[in-house]
Amino acid sequence: MQVKDVMVRDVATLDIDDELSLANDIMKLGRIRHLPVVSGKKLVGILSERDLFRSSLVEALGHEPTKTREFMKAIRIQDIMVKKLITIGPEADIREAVQLMLDHKIGCVPVVAGGELQGLITETDILRLYLEQLAAASPKG
Repeated sequence: MQVKDVMVRDVATLDIDDELSLANDIMKLGRIRHLPVVSGKKLVGILSERDLFRSSLVEALGHEPTKTREFMKAIRIQDIMVKKLITIGPEADIREAVQLMLDHKIGCVPVVAGGELQGLITETDILRLYLEQLAAASPKG
């Protein structure tokens, strides 16, 4: 099975000039844990929920929500995104994507072809596939 058979194609993205507050809103409202960062169509970074938590430590320090929001509006995505990307092509075997996640202790791998973002494959996608395979293998009764 190939990555393209499992990946999510319709992915919310951020622009490098977006504010951290926008990422926070998208992640909270969409219950999203990973946001690819693009410049045009080119993938240039990724922001995870963990990166967002690290960057908004001011909230944990007891600042009121309005102050936290002001702080987050002052931070640009390009300043906190992960720039050293681990990516995979859509034609790659699904096992390669799983191995990348395990080796690098990451929850998703951006799927890229020709430098352009094609989608994401996440731990959830892998677990969903595994569950489907378990259901197909179990005796019907």
